[in-house]
Amino acid sequence: MLRTPHWLSSIFLILSAVASVADAKPKNVLLICVDDLRPELKSFGADYIKSPNIDRLAEQGRAFHRHYVNSPSCGPSRFTLLTGRYGTAKNDALFQRAKKMGASPEGVHPSMPEWFRSHGYTTVSVGKVSHHPGGLGGPDWDDPNVVEMPGAWDRNLMPTGTWQHPRGSMHGLAHGEIRVKAEDMALFQAEEGDDSIYPDGLITEEALRQLQELSEDDAPPFFMAVGIIRPHLPFGAPAKYLKMYDGVEIPPVPHPEKPKGLSTWHKSGEFMKYKRWERDPRTDEAFAIEVKRHYAACVTYADTQVGRILDQLEKSGRKDDTIVLLWGDHGWNLGEHAIWGKHNLFEEALRSPLVISYPGITRAGEKTDAIVETLDIFPTLCDLLEIPTPHFVQGESLRDQLEDPNADGHTALGYRGGARTLRTDNFRLTLHKSGGAELYDHRTEEAETRNVAADHPDLVEALSVALSEKLK
Repeated sequence: MLRTPHWLSSIFLILSAVASVADAKPKNVLLICVDDLRPELKSFGADYIKSPNIDRLAEQGRAFHRHYVNSPSCGPSRFTLLTGRYGTAKNDALFQRAKKMGASPEGVHPSMPEWFRSHGYTTVSVGKVSHHPGGLGGPDWDDPNVVEMPGAWDRNLMPTGTWQHPRGSMHGLAHGEIRVKAEDMALFQAEEGDDSIYPDGLITEEALRQLQELSEDDAPPFFMAVGIIRPHLPFGAPAKYLKMYDGVEIPPVPHPEKPKGLSTWHKSGEFMKYKRWERDPRTDEAFAIEVKRHYAACVTYADTQVGRILDQLEKSGRKDDTIVLLWGDHGWNLGEHAIWGKHNLFEEALRSPLVISYPGITRAGEKTDAIVETLDIFPTLCDLLEIPTPHFVQGESLRDQLEDPNADGHTALGYRGGARTLRTDNFRLTLHKSGGAELYDHRTEEAETRNVAADHPDLVEALSVALSEKLK
């Protein structure tokens, strides 16, 4: 009997190992978008929150603890995610882009899913990925003639069930309740039942079906995006999630005072228009805690949907060749600066969770404190998948931070209405159209509660120049 020489066996083993690594190379993208999710997660330092599924994703990949969105509102933030470019601060930013495409398509750059589609990917969207769940306009957001992102998706899906249409699902409460007037709809709710009594249960079920289909043998690579609506207002989730916070101490709101002087403070109009039973969390501490408890329940409900999707990915056998990216579309003030909501340029509204995980990531589970932007996601995915990075994207690949969690980041730009802001490692500068400035020193405990612009005119000038350069 002939025996294989020892040295030849070693070569075979090496070649097999190389082939195994090649086979494990990421080929697909699973993007999970969560609405109004501030970094109120255990893996991001909120110990009282129950978020085991996002936490395990962070353990398998890299959590970006200083990720900033480019505008603190759903529409413009998703515009930047999906185009890789700065845009307007308006919720209809993607619809305005679609109108330009209709008038002069050669003048509009491809979106991220369109770019991947042009490189052989099957692109699928389920739930709220662009501003309108399902990606359509019209009175009920279901008009097939009004497309938010033309050419982007092979399938753009939004199951609505008893909520009748995407507009109904967007602000839906249990068992098909649709928002007609916000003042007649409860600010928060926790009904008995399974996950499907609220819209995200249906979104997740459809996502599981799509992921199974996309994972079939010999299927082309996929770019799949899933948009979970909670914890967006109103704060509705099955009662079992609220019960998880029975007896749990909810931390007090830090610096809850309304800012003095120039700022982007607002009256929390989106929040205050809901039925609040004549209670105001700005003056009623017990009610503030109750609101935070319901927000936490919604976070855990959303986290459970994330877990179901991750489990399906593993079951499908495609986990080892898929990049998973979880992204919060912006933060949310839970009473900081006397704001309940988003739409401001303080830290709480601009900072959101970002987690990226893929097979073979170095130093898995280590977080990074590098400052990065939503703008960076498009070029990062192109870089990791070795797809050409288009010339028009304005962000930077995060490969350095993915390979070394101690790698430096860069500044982060944000905008809202007539104001623009720049976040550096130590400072936040906000410039107003009126000519006024806010400067906050994050090296101090006062952070964004004391405007020190008058004390540091030279720094204001230097950061103003940096902000202008960022916009070029």
